[in-house]
Amino acid sequence: MTSSSPLTESTPQLPDYAPIPEAALGPALNEHGYHVGRVERNLFSVTDGTYQSAFLLTADGVVLFDAPPSIGHNLRRAVDEMAAAEGASNKVTHLVYSHHHADHGGASALFGSDVVRIGHEETKRLLRRDKDPARPLPDVTFHDRYTLEVGGEQVELAWHGPNHSPDNIYIHFPHHDTLMLVDIVNAGWVPVFNLNLSEDVPGYIEAPSIAQSYPWTHYIGGHLGRVGNRDTVALHQQYIADIQASVKQMLGTVDPTPYFVKYGANVWAAVQIYLDTITDRAAEPIMAKYTGVLAPRTSRRSSTAPRS
Repeated sequence: MTSSSPLTESTPQLPDYAPIPEAALGPALNEHGYHVGRVERNLFSVTDGTYQSAFLLTADGVVLFDAPPSIGHNLRRAVDEMAAAEGASNKVTHLVYSHHHADHGGASALFGSDVVRIGHEETKRLLRRDKDPARPLPDVTFHDRYTLEVGGEQVELAWHGPNHSPDNIYIHFPHHDTLMLVDIVNAGWVPVFNLNLSEDVPGYIEAPSIAQSYPWTHYIGGHLGRVGNRDTVALHQQYIADIQASVKQMLGTVDPTPYFVKYGANVWAAVQIYLDTITDRAAEPIMAKYTGVLAPRTSRRSSTAPRS
């Protein structure tokens, strides 16, 4: 007599996904589970394959940009590795918050209390509200723009309105040909979970255009393994534009009447199934166009929306 294990019986039926395009994959991680690479001169990026951080080696110490807890102590290892290779100081003197979210700043406290932390004024307000000891409040805040000058290096910080979060800022390295803008464009990948869980959708959609107005070649997006470029951002913009166009088209062609007739007083059921149908139909040409171009794309249609 044979029987299924409890694990087998409880395993849900999982959807299949299209293969990840080779171009979407980042560099291989080392034995500690991270990769550190030179972006331009003394600017470096660090990734664990899911999150990204960056740091700048200067004559007066190290400036760190975000501290994702998934990378955690490996940030220290990466800084030590590159500082030793470059003959530079490994002392982290400054830390810039891109925004207040814990998944990008939750390792900030690992670098001690004598680090000068910098962030938008709204970042400080939200961190004060959150009362998270892992994310100490910024010592220096700004409203619209702030120029950080450390050890002969210059970094331009700017807030152009809410996008992914109310406080998400643009970090421009004018002498390193680089822009860091977190949680907007995932290099080589589609956005995750409703446009990267963005709180302000119009702001999120506009953010890449603002990014493109800066002069830069290298793009650090805060997620996954790759450092992107201008083509990366342009592809993301086209993807979002195609989604908007497809949804608008389906809104004009799918008749809601049968759904409300079917479900009668249960108006929320009618709304849900109607919108699910629009979503499925709008997604079809997007999936066809971007499968193999951006990762990932589900290969299974939603089971909740009827076909007609």
